[in-house]
Amino acid sequence: MKRLGLIVNPVAGIGGRVGLKGSDGREIVVRALALGAVREAPHRAQRALERLARIKDELEIVTCPGEMGADEARACGFAPDVLEGVVGGTPWEQSLPDGVPPTTAADTEAAARAMLAAGIDLLLFAGGDGTARDIFNAVGDRLPSLGVPAGVKIHSAVFATTPAAAGDLTALYLHDRPVAIRLREAEVMDIDEQAFRDGRVSAQLYGYLSVPYERTLVQSAKAGGVAGDALALADIARDVVNGMRQRVLYLLGPGTTTRAIAEKLGLPKTLLGVDAIRDRRLVGTDLSERQALEFVGKNDVTRIVVTVIGGQGHIFGRGNQQLSAAVIRAAGLVNVIVVATQTKLLSLEGRPLLVDTGDDDLDAQLAGYAKVVTGLNERTMYKVAGEGG
Repeated sequence: MKRLGLIVNPVAGIGGRVGLKGSDGREIVVRALALGAVREAPHRAQRALERLARIKDELEIVTCPGEMGADEARACGFAPDVLEGVVGGTPWEQSLPDGVPPTTAADTEAAARAMLAAGIDLLLFAGGDGTARDIFNAVGDRLPSLGVPAGVKIHSAVFATTPAAAGDLTALYLHDRPVAIRLREAEVMDIDEQAFRDGRVSAQLYGYLSVPYERTLVQSAKAGGVAGDALALADIARDVVNGMRQRVLYLLGPGTTTRAIAEKLGLPKTLLGVDAIRDRRLVGTDLSERQALEFVGKNDVTRIVVTVIGGQGHIFGRGNQQLSAAVIRAAGLVNVIVVATQTKLLSLEGRPLLVDTGDDDLDAQLAGYAKVVTGLNERTMYKVAGEGG
């Protein structure tokens, strides 16, 4: 009987779809809820646990009360060992507006230390970079750990590519191929959220977690741009702008590659947000999911322009949650334009592009091959993997 520790940060990623670019701190969480955000981390944790149903009788889950793990485990048919009295005593004075008791970094760290003391075989945690940092602060590299991606910003290399991949890798490590799945040191990165909201990425390495590794199931650390790509970016921008049509709405996702497109038009671009362009004019900036849907509904044709996360390969589900499954479906899958330099594609070392929209059916429809704009009149057909890799 293997012992799996489970920690869920129930408000991880809550700011993504409403365009807040993070979820750290009570003020941001309250603001996100006021804007209509919903908590998706518990659901993403359940998607990982569902992949473990086949080994349920050979797995004991040790977890925290409520939405920090027990609720999700029970929803998936497990009878977890709940660590009562380990978390709580939060400094927040009241529950969140929707009545959910708040959780803090201190709760995550206390839970991780308790699980280390309990002798678990693997710690599975759902959250983002901030949650990974809390886990590192508590246990360092003394406990094998694996992240279920549920945050807005996921620069760290300690996360599986998707929630399903997290479940699959957990099963491989604890049950199917425990000897074959090795551990490796993986980077825990985090950024300054306020700087991120201001359009500046200031990433810092905080340490390393010991993570089960299987190349197709674990993401790499996010890689920055490569010096010398300016000409390639200009060529991509020129190609996309040349193809723009009148009375068509273009939603430009985050990134320096899409910013080059706006600059080619002489328009400002929210570097880390979603902007709307129609008839070569800026008609919406830093859109939330709801605002993006409103724009799509008012236009006969909408095209979504997204780039590839360097080093990781995601085109949906990392840093652009405003372009949700609902927005993609409303625009139409045929209207998705992927742009990336050849350098960025080569940095993936043959790994596929990834989609993690939270909608399994849509991820499956997006999987296959995508035509990537890599330069002026240049296209590269590149494989796309959906849910579970």
